[in-house]
Amino acid sequence: MKKILLSALLTASLMAGAQTVIDINTKKPGSDIAPTMYGVFFEDINYGADGGLYAELIKNRSFEYPQALMGWNTIGGVEVKDDGPFDRCPHYVRLSFSGKRDKATGLENRGHLGMSLLGKEKYRFSLWARVPQGGEGNLTVVLRNLGSQEENFAVAEQKITVAGNEWKKYTVELTAPDYDVEKASLALWLNGNNAVDVEHVSLFPVDTWKGHENGLRRDLAQALADLKPGVMRFPGGCIVEGATLDTRYNWKNSVGPVENRPLNETRWNYGRERSHMDYYQSYGLGFFEFFQFCEEIGAQPLPVLSCGMACQFNNDITKAGDWLAQGDSLKEFIQDAIDLIEFCNGDPATSKWAQVRAQMGHPAPFGLKYLGIGNEQWGEYYAPMLKAFMEPIRKQYPEIQIIGSAGPWPDGKEYDEMWPLMREAKVDLVDEHFYKNEEFFLSQAHRYDKFPRKGPKVFAGEYACHGTGKKWNRFYSSICEAALMTGLERNADVVRMATYAPLFAHIDGWQWRPDMIWFDNLRSVRTSSYLVQQLFATNRGTHVLPTTCSDGDIYASAVLDKDDNGAIIVKVVNAGASDAQVTINLKGLKGDHEMTSTTLAACNITSMENVNYGKVADVLDSDNSLAHPDNVAPVVNTTTVTCPAVTINAPARSLTVYRIK
Repeated sequence: MKKILLSALLTASLMAGAQTVIDINTKKPGSDIAPTMYGVFFEDINYGADGGLYAELIKNRSFEYPQALMGWNTIGGVEVKDDGPFDRCPHYVRLSFSGKRDKATGLENRGHLGMSLLGKEKYRFSLWARVPQGGEGNLTVVLRNLGSQEENFAVAEQKITVAGNEWKKYTVELTAPDYDVEKASLALWLNGNNAVDVEHVSLFPVDTWKGHENGLRRDLAQALADLKPGVMRFPGGCIVEGATLDTRYNWKNSVGPVENRPLNETRWNYGRERSHMDYYQSYGLGFFEFFQFCEEIGAQPLPVLSCGMACQFNNDITKAGDWLAQGDSLKEFIQDAIDLIEFCNGDPATSKWAQVRAQMGHPAPFGLKYLGIGNEQWGEYYAPMLKAFMEPIRKQYPEIQIIGSAGPWPDGKEYDEMWPLMREAKVDLVDEHFYKNEEFFLSQAHRYDKFPRKGPKVFAGEYACHGTGKKWNRFYSSICEAALMTGLERNADVVRMATYAPLFAHIDGWQWRPDMIWFDNLRSVRTSSYLVQQLFATNRGTHVLPTTCSDGDIYASAVLDKDDNGAIIVKVVNAGASDAQVTINLKGLKGDHEMTSTTLAACNITSMENVNYGKVADVLDSDNSLAHPDNVAPVVNTTTVTCPAVTINAPARSLTVYRIK
């Protein structure tokens, strides 16, 4: 963060007119703030998994796409076969001599939405191979620069000798050149006359997050870790349901040896407007990897499972049909939930699924506490199906907190119908989703002030301000999100979790926006919405302090942080178009204290392309970009203030977090 002294933030007489007062009672801490209060929601949308967080560079590495060679270019003697060594991924490719001396046989892969190489990085190439007729076969693996003007596209290569007619795994390392290669590919050439069979052709950077071989892309994983999330919801929203029950996210297919995890078609491969027609899940980033990552970043895992209903937006839900599991067919889905709890928390000595976890390298339990049943379901079928799940789970695993759905919208008929049903079902939390415009977010900052204090708690499971017009990331939208979040925080006894959505988007492959983190194959950028989430999460505190505010443009919350020697943290949002003079009245606190302020403000946005600084709308529509990742950045100031009344200047369109020692 930038360290700049801004005396304007602490000038008491800059503003004319009425002064806003924020009253905070520092001596009467209220509800505790759950460690899970601020977290992240991962969904495989916008190429968030394959081609994104999952570091695998090869597309269709096991030749299991509907067209077995989708993602591959071929030359010479290339034949697809389907009796391979992995029963759930049976396809492989036989490379045979073309019969002509100068006619090569080989494969080329250009990755998910392209392939790029980081300069000087090491890459681990692996494949399973055999020589069908026995003896030896020879391959050359090549990293290529397709933008090169040299005589040879190759920038790194290794030879591989394949021995015998039994399937074996072969691994080599290749080092990228000294420069980034934006337009790259991997080629695999057959040498000599002996045919070679190849399967599960894979390329990973060696330097993945925590160095895991089946690992995550380091910069994207680090961005999540830097949020300090208390909870991570996965594997998604709509992909949990699938367009059909057969294409739901099936967690059991996502664990075990990575070579034998079957392909799945993601729900986001549908539609015409933004379909890329090749969006599939390798399940390489599976439930084991999700739980492992949660453990590494200190987030509680929150898996969401199918309740036996396919996506209601993809199906005719006016009548029961193949989109709905009922009777005996529902039992499979209920068993999936029970087996998942065993996979996470069971004893390998007595539990089949706990043995799978142990065999994957984690004999200790993952400590699962939360489980979502269904994504954003509504209507007459959901509540009875949810109850069918809850009965055996409550009986066998009373410690598991179950999350139900309030439907896909934060208001309206479906919402009004679902909350009473969730109360009747006695779920622990109810998942609410907010995708609305600026006015809605500002109006809902007091949504939970008079919410029932008894019964299920709220999980704000998906929210993002969809700005008026095109739904791109805007700075002002993030300020509106911050305004809503002050209301979540003031009501932490009701709202126990909140996760912005969606999390990731590939700049060349998105289906939805806005998104928290955008990326291409080399770079990533943290948006203003990311920075808002980070400021709230890293200044969560431990207990709510009673707070009132006298101005409609100013939104505020305050917390006590017992983990920081009783520091008081005040979050102030000015959603108005003008600076505002604000007095923070810290009742019960006297004398001089050190105060650090961290501000995100429109007036601090810099270095933007095509921005007319004389036109406020252009500034508010701006955000960070891959080319200019620091247009929006927090500004930090430290000073000494005299309490109880601290007068500050809240810049127009801003969020400021004050930490008072």
